[in-house]
Amino acid sequence: MGSTRCSRRGLAFVRATLALWWTGADSTAGDDALLVAAELLSNAAHHAGGPLVLDLRLDRNRQTLRIAVTDAVPDPPRMRNPEAGQPHGRGLRIVDRLATAWGTTPAGAGKTVWAELRLPPADTLSPPDGARPSQG
Repeated sequence: MGSTRCSRRGLAFVRATLALWWTGADSTAGDDALLVAAELLSNAAHHAGGPLVLDLRLDRNRQTLRIAVTDAVPDPPRMRNPEAGQPHGRGLRIVDRLATAWGTTPAGAGKTVWAELRLPPADTLSPPDGARPSQG
C-alpha cells in the first residue's frame, strides 16, 4: 500500500477515534489533533517510506492525547528554517506550536515520533480510562 494511502487511512482512523472519544467535542482540540496527526503521518510518508504504526493514547485523567507514528527509519526529525516561498519544511514547527510536548524514541530499527496535546474537560470525553487504539 502506498504511503499516501496509509496517511489517508491514518487520518480517517484519527477522525473516527476522535468522534468516538469526544462527545460534543471542542472543535479546536479536534482540529489540532488532526493537524498534528497529519504532520506526523506526512513526515513518515515523505521521509521514511510511510508509517508502520499509528497509536493514539489517552491518559488516565483524560487531559492529554498522545499521537505517535512509528516508521522504519531511525533518523530523528529535525526542525527546519525554510525560506519564504518554500512549500515544505514547516510541519514540525506546527507540531511544536500545537503540542504541549513532542519527541522521538527508538523503535526497533526505526523510530516513533510522538506529540501530546492538551484536551478539553473530561466530561466531553467518552472512552474508558487508559483507552489506547492503535492501527498498524
